[in-house]
Formats: sequence, structure tokens, C-alpha cells
Amino acid sequence: MYKYILFDLDGTLTDSKEGIFNCIKYCLDRLKRPMPDLDTLYQFIGPPMVDSFMKYCGMDRSEAEDALAIYRERYGTVGLFENAPVDGAAELLERLKKKGYVMAIASSKPERYVVPIADKFGFSPWLDAIAGSENGLNEEKSDVIEKVFSRLGITDKEKPETLMVGDRFYDVEGADKCGIKCLGVRFLPYAPEGELEKAGAVAVFDTIAESERYIETH
Repeated sequence: MYKYILFDLDGTLTDSKEGIFNCIKYCLDRLKRPMPDLDTLYQFIGPPMVDSFMKYCGMDRSEAEDALAIYRERYGTVGLFENAPVDGAAELLERLKKKGYVMAIASSKPERYVVPIADKFGFSPWLDAIAGSENGLNEEKSDVIEKVFSRLGITDKEKPETLMVGDRFYDVEGADKCGIKCLGVRFLPYAPEGELEKAGAVAVFDTIAESERYIETH
């Protein structure tokens, strides 16, 4: 049975597209670069922003890191709160906490943004740890998951009792690298069809109720 549940943030517990899209536009307008189409913009939600600027905007790493700095000019003051909790997310955390699960957020977003978002949307009271990247540049999802392991005292022996919950391939791959399973969720339509299954998610569900049932029965 699972004891430790690690949740991604963007696309899993929150609908962050408004702030992310607005800040991408702010950045690309400043750089006089074209705005990607809507389908491409959805692919920015979840993975590190530098990787997305490189993959979808044709930037090299240096250009992408400069773009990230411009993106954060707006995101750090306005964009992070152009955001909304997934309907029922806080209640899910509350129910699982009261049933004895140990829970954390493991997000690739810089931790200085993750904490106030978790506070604002009522997630923090039910969490035993909140972890994000240090600067969003040089850390992979697996690095953030390892940070949660350290903060919760999760040992190799306890890894079979640990489950990652996320909405993109990046969550599945990070979990696998750390030796744990990942439950794929599609509460929001961000991941391309079949992405989570192809990445190797242990199961994929569209609703909080289905996901909660899986957690409680495995």
C-alpha cells in the first residue's frame, strides 16, 4: 500500500495556463519573437521553461536562459497568481491527509513560487513537505523528487510505498529515475493524447475520484 504521495503542481493541482501564457507573451514580445500557437503553448505547462523555450521557440540554451529571466520579471510579481486550483484538489489533499497519507508537492517550478501558491489555494495545511527547484535552470524533476525524499526521510526500502502523481511525461520519467511509480492524471487537457501511457505511467485517470480510488486501493 502507498504511504507517501508526491504531487506535481502545474496541471495537476492548479490550472496555471493564464499566468504562464501571459508571461510567455510578455517575454516573446520583448524579444520580438513570434508567439507559438495554442496547442504548442500547452506544452510549456509542466516541463522546465528553459527546455520549452529551446524546443518550441528555436532558442539555444543561452538565449533560453535569457528568455526565462524576462519571463520571470512578470511571473514573479503577477503571473504566479494568474492561476486557479483544480476543482476539488484541496479537498483531495484533506481527505488523504486524514486517512494517514504523508504528502508533498514536488514541482519543477522554483520553490519561492511554489510555496505561496500552495498557501494561497489551501494546499499547505495538508502537506508534509513542499519542494521546488532552486532556480528552474539546472535541476531535473528527479532532483526535486530526491529533495522530497530527503525532507520526508524516505529511504530506499520505502520507495515501493511512494507514488508520484503528475500530468506530463516529465513527471513519469522523473519518478522512474528515482525508482518510484507515477500515476498519470488528466484533470486538465495539457498532455497530448497517449503521452502519459507512452511514458510509462502506472495508470492514467481523468478525474480526482478515479485517482483517489486508485491511491487507496494500491
